Amino acid sequence: MIEAAQFVEAARERGFDWYAGVPCSFLTPFINYVLQDESLHYVSAANEGDAVALIAGVALGGGKKRRGIAMMQNSGLGNAVSPLTSLTWTFRLPQLLIVTWRGQPGVHDEPQHALMGPITPQMLETMEIPWELFPTEADQIGPALDRATAYMDSTGRPYALVMQKGSVAPYELKKTGLSGVRANARPAAVQRFEGERVTRHDALQRVIASTPADSTVVLASTGFCGRELYAIDDRANQLYLVGSMGCVTPMALGLALSRPDLRVLALDGDGAALMRMGVFATLGAYGPSNLIHLLLDNGAHESTGGQATVSREVDFASIASACGYALALDGDDIGVIDRLFDAKDVDGARFARLSIRTGTPADLPRPKVTPEDVRARLQQHIGGR
Repeated sequence: MIEAAQFVEAARERGFDWYAGVPCSFLTPFINYVLQDESLHYVSAANEGDAVALIAGVALGGGKKRRGIAMMQNSGLGNAVSPLTSLTWTFRLPQLLIVTWRGQPGVHDEPQHALMGPITPQMLETMEIPWELFPTEADQIGPALDRATAYMDSTGRPYALVMQKGSVAPYELKKTGLSGVRANARPAAVQRFEGERVTRHDALQRVIASTPADSTVVLASTGFCGRELYAIDDRANQLYLVGSMGCVTPMALGLALSRPDLRVLALDGDGAALMRMGVFATLGAYGPSNLIHLLLDNGAHESTGGQATVSREVDFASIASACGYALALDGDDIGVIDRLFDAKDVDGARFARLSIRTGTPADLPRPKVTPEDVRARLQQHIGGR
């Protein structure tokens, strides 16, 4: 058994200062220690996949200089499969995973862990994530972290430490609340604007005009959103998600928090937003003033044939307001985009839903730049800041 401080301080020496996750009883002393150290950054995620995507955003902004850890119970691997297989693996965005081993064979546990316990190692191996047991002796910590960072630096992919019960000595939680959240912030009043719906093409042209490459990063959701942005103007400050549906917003949050020198735009779609609506609460609580969330809502999964979503029955702007966003706009008028970017004295994340028409240009190309190349290009573009 080790002390939480022994691991956290050794990790800090190696650049790990960002943490995100969902608690597990095995992780309690570890999380309690991190929460009470104001020099560390901890984000309480709505689910494990959001935590992985958020730490991917930290990695995007910091490279080897800034490292992050995603923490979860092994049951949460199910929630994290998509970002682990189509975001971190595809774009080569490394992070350290601390996964608890509930239901470990030979160790009595609750019935819900009876299947996940035995298959946890195979799940990690199937996702091509190397793993080892979380250190339980002080002299094991440094070598374990060195193996992890060496793998992460050489491959750009995650490495996992699997934590057994009783690995970390108890550590009392003396602090209430969470650092970094917008405590007692009043909900933003929703502002609505009527007009004539425009096409995604028109909306993206307005987005490009509002996001200068020297100071803004644009992360575009998977599907036609990213593909059409690429077709209009492929700029060095843009990244186009492939797969990992719904992960653009937690990823943008991680980048915005870790890089306050940049303005970060999460360019979202209605289908993707519906998939991970829990992240609205996380963005509302933690979202900094350099984070912008624009939802282009055409009411359809257009890239898969135009099947309708339920978005027309959802008041996204009211949800954003209730979750703590500092600005919440809604409308059909393309001027919503200008208001979103031009609003002054906004203390927190800002949100706008723009209702757009369906329809996509014929022969819309797929990006010719690979995910690894577009990630490397963006990191080079923002690296000197």
